[in-house]
Amino acid sequence: MAELPAILEVYNTASTGERMALATVVKVQGSAYRRPGARMLITSEGRTVGAISGGCLESDVVEHAKRVLVSGQAIVITYDGAAEEDNVYGLGMGCNGVTSVLIEPVQAGKREGPLAFLAECQARRQAGVLATVIQSEGDGLPSIGMRLMLDSEGRLTGETECEDLVRALLAEMQQVFCRRRSTTQEMKLGSGTAELFFEFVPPPVSLMIFGAGYDALPLASLAKQLGWQVTVVDHRPAYATPDRFPAADAVVCTHPGPLPESVVMNSETVAMLMTHHYLHDKEWLRTLLPLPLRYLGILGPRARTERLLGELQAEGVAWDLSSLQRLYYPAGVDIGAETPEEIALAILAEMRAVLAGRSGGLLKTHTGPIHPDR
Repeated sequence: MAELPAILEVYNTASTGERMALATVVKVQGSAYRRPGARMLITSEGRTVGAISGGCLESDVVEHAKRVLVSGQAIVITYDGAAEEDNVYGLGMGCNGVTSVLIEPVQAGKREGPLAFLAECQARRQAGVLATVIQSEGDGLPSIGMRLMLDSEGRLTGETECEDLVRALLAEMQQVFCRRRSTTQEMKLGSGTAELFFEFVPPPVSLMIFGAGYDALPLASLAKQLGWQVTVVDHRPAYATPDRFPAADAVVCTHPGPLPESVVMNSETVAMLMTHHYLHDKEWLRTLLPLPLRYLGILGPRARTERLLGELQAEGVAWDLSSLQRLYYPAGVDIGAETPEEIALAILAEMRAVLAGRSGGLLKTHTGPIHPDR
């Protein structure tokens, strides 16, 4: 499920002023189904979008959300999956972990607030950092739910009136931007102590598919279900059409070579080369190899790609070691894929592993926690 886009769609299409509640996982200790940053939106009618667990917490969070909508005050609820009362109250988490959930009121149509900020990050395809108070002890400290938000251009919004608080949090927010990892920190503020959730929100993954053949259809569709921004490129007008790729955000009809200015590719971009035409793959590879892509996959046998690289090198095309390290051929995780749908699954699994810095192996053979500390 493309969770954040689905939440933002409901939020953006709601009537101006409609009150909703936003539930966010802000802290996890031990094992849990979702990690910090998972969200669920609850409308005033009790409709939910998104998920904060495997289904064990949602109904209880909805009940708390109803009270938050009445009080207008943000709260943090902590669920202990290892506690005896977990089964008594019927939550049945079974994860043996402790999950803290921030539930706060939001209002449709407001230009400020977490959802408006996240929508702006998605629209601009930029990263962002949110610093949110989840616990405070002491006089004069910010209340639960107080927040600062920092975008990739250095603009700070939120509760910026308190200069001392801004100075205290800004340095850590900038560090989170550099590390690209969320964290929970306890900080001394004034005469007391506050705990804050510093959340790194990555930009949406941008997938470029070069080749609009039959096997590109499930790749575009599955990637869109993940919430990725999908662009399909092909030189054939009969193939490169929005009708064939309804899930794609853009379909570009152009011959292999320099890309149109409208196509932006950077270090946040993953790309798949699958034209099924040797010379076309060669020309696209000539264009794509020098770019700082996060991942470049090529369909077909290893020997075919090595031949392509050899010919380009003989023609004077230069690249560095980092370019080759970002090149994956044959593309995909070894799951025995044969059908276009299975191949798409294998390719997306490898892309996701690369984006997460993981090996893509079986969890059965993985030692240590599934989710490393963030």
